[in-house]
Amino acid sequence: MAAAAEAIPANRTEEPARDDAAVETAEEAKEPAEADINELCRDMFSKMATYLTGELTATGEDYKLLENMNKLTSLKYLEMKDIAINISRNLKDLNQKYAGLQPYLDQINLIEEQVAALEQAAYKLDAYSKKLEAKYKKLEKR
Repeated sequence: MAAAAEAIPANRTEEPARDDAAVETAEEAKEPAEADINELCRDMFSKMATYLTGELTATGEDYKLLENMNKLTSLKYLEMKDIAINISRNLKDLNQKYAGLQPYLDQINLIEEQVAALEQAAYKLDAYSKKLEAKYKKLEKR
């Protein structure tokens, strides 16, 4: 009988083990000791501080990079402004020189027109002299 007594649990409040894995038992839901929670919190806050420090450092470095890029862009724009001013100054000088040369260019155009008219007159004179020569040869044959 003693063997049969050992088979029956002494405490009837225990429930028999279940095959269902979704059901938790009181043993599985144990809370960690107070010292463990404090240590885990310290560890979490330490790691969070390290993470946030890294994020803030990265953000600060991004802003420094943007600042440097803005400075370089500003310098490039200043260089471009100087180049544009020089181009404008040179263009004004060229326009003044062109205006100074304009009377000579007008004279060249006039001479070109006169040469073209003289060339036409020379062609007409050549054609007329050929007609005269032909008439002269015709009269000479008689």
